[in-house]
Amino acid sequence: MKLHHLIPLPFLALLGIVAALPRSSAVDPDVVKAEKERLAIVAKVRPAVVAVCPFGGGGHGSGVIIDPEGYALTNFHVTADVSPVMSAGLADGILYDAVLVGQDKIGDVALIKLVPKKEGTPFPFVALGDSDKVQAGDWSLAMGNPFGLSTDFTPTVTYGLVSGVNRYQPPAGGGTLEYTDCIQIDTSINPGNSGGPLFNMKGELIGINGRGSFDKRGRVNSGVGYAISINQIKNFLGHFKAGLDTDHATLGATVETENEDGSLSEMKFGTILEEADVFRRGVKPGDKLISFAGRPMTSTNQYKNILGIFPKEWRLPLSYRRENSRKETLVRLMGNMDTPVDRPQPMQPRPGQPGQRPADPTKEKAKRSPAFKLFKEKKGYANWYFNEVEQKRTLDAFHKHGDFAGLTGAWAIEGTFNANDRKGPLALAIADGSDGTIDAKLTMNVPFAIKMPTAERLQLQLPDNSGGLLAALTHWRRLLTMGEKGFTQGFSHGGMEPVYPPPADGKPVEDWAKLRVDCDVIRANYAGIEGKWYFDRKDAKLIAAEVQVLRDEDPCELYFSEFKAVDGRTLPHRVDIRWGDKNYGSLSFTKFDLKK
Repeated sequence: MKLHHLIPLPFLALLGIVAALPRSSAVDPDVVKAEKERLAIVAKVRPAVVAVCPFGGGGHGSGVIIDPEGYALTNFHVTADVSPVMSAGLADGILYDAVLVGQDKIGDVALIKLVPKKEGTPFPFVALGDSDKVQAGDWSLAMGNPFGLSTDFTPTVTYGLVSGVNRYQPPAGGGTLEYTDCIQIDTSINPGNSGGPLFNMKGELIGINGRGSFDKRGRVNSGVGYAISINQIKNFLGHFKAGLDTDHATLGATVETENEDGSLSEMKFGTILEEADVFRRGVKPGDKLISFAGRPMTSTNQYKNILGIFPKEWRLPLSYRRENSRKETLVRLMGNMDTPVDRPQPMQPRPGQPGQRPADPTKEKAKRSPAFKLFKEKKGYANWYFNEVEQKRTLDAFHKHGDFAGLTGAWAIEGTFNANDRKGPLALAIADGSDGTIDAKLTMNVPFAIKMPTAERLQLQLPDNSGGLLAALTHWRRLLTMGEKGFTQGFSHGGMEPVYPPPADGKPVEDWAKLRVDCDVIRANYAGIEGKWYFDRKDAKLIAAEVQVLRDEDPCELYFSEFKAVDGRTLPHRVDIRWGDKNYGSLSFTKFDLKK
């Protein structure tokens, strides 16, 4: 019997039709090319993906290295319940010692540092992308350690779409983790992926995976995950590297949509705290918010999103309208955390009761780790050791412009002033007294004199309408000549903040973004007066300062410019002074006599 007799005739006819169809000799070249590119990206970034573990190993979470020194990003809720010293496995199969550097308890981000097996050996790392360019519909790659599957630390790779951008996710489960301006993905992430990287199709890091929506019965991903945008993390990265326990910002005011008789796309200010900077800048309830930090504001969601991506104390441009008049101002942001933050609700389960740190049987072993040498505990900091590292880095870079350490004798500076509606010659004299005090005198047609630290607070605000210019210049000399030793009441690195030097011609600012300079911040307290000193991150020049004479008043702002060499040291020959919303004026220095 022949085989075709066993096959129904209609099926034989179908085979004939299929055989007659045209055949493709190869897969579409574009498909092959895209696959090769995708595989190349995975191979490129895989070595930098981290399995974050309790000290000694064991599944926990994920992370990704962002520079050759071994600094890696992960989630705060991944590091929250392990000791400051932990372990980190890479795809090379090696388990490295690691230490907590800085953390963000609100935004759910932590920075750790891996310790190389041989000092000076660089780590593989990934490039940071621009998450503001991410669009819904983009392809994305997630990598990490779901369910602790990668016992050899080889990360799991998933591939999917960006489902949405600029998403707002409020704190969940009674916790404090707030995901603002985050990226929504259908790229599969599961418990254990927390802290792992989200890449675009160039292999650039665009987010840190941290939260997902799960089927409650089986902890199975439902296709909705959220990644913290890398641009938000960039705002905090300087804080993390300085070992700070960071805080997110609040404006100190409520903002809501217009009432039902108005436009739904318009936002107006409600309650404004009197201690908030936005109040001091003249904003009033009922004023309409137009834009904040350069982003148009048309909904409460947009407002919460953009506000949530900045650290406290940053200054950012704000535009508002009152009647038919549009106003522009810079606003200092307040902090959020008045009380200690509760433990978070993580994406993956962990032992112990919620909100409690479980017992750490490896704590004593961790103390013998080389990473433990990189940890110093200090109240208010995630790791004081790295704050000291950043202090030294910033000041060492600044000292390349000149060493002022030996110039602790009398300072005499001459020049001219154009300030407080007056002009003329100026003379500044600062000298240490025999009783440990500092005598400072500034003559601008009339003399202003103070003795620090015994001067009364109101006297320290001299000259009038400057906010404390003479006290600020005294701090400046002390910082240059004594450094940390001159500020026993407080000296630390404050992370990174933007500064906006005012136009030299005094004209109104049309675009604050064009003036912005990102700076390292040194905080220094002498005589109960705190100063913030801003060093340009590009060349380490000291370009600005804010010196707070009275706690509830605006600081005296100094902006240094026109740098020239004086006896082998670079010094500013112009200082612009602002106080609050007012431009006090400028000082021009023409002669320096700085004695040893």
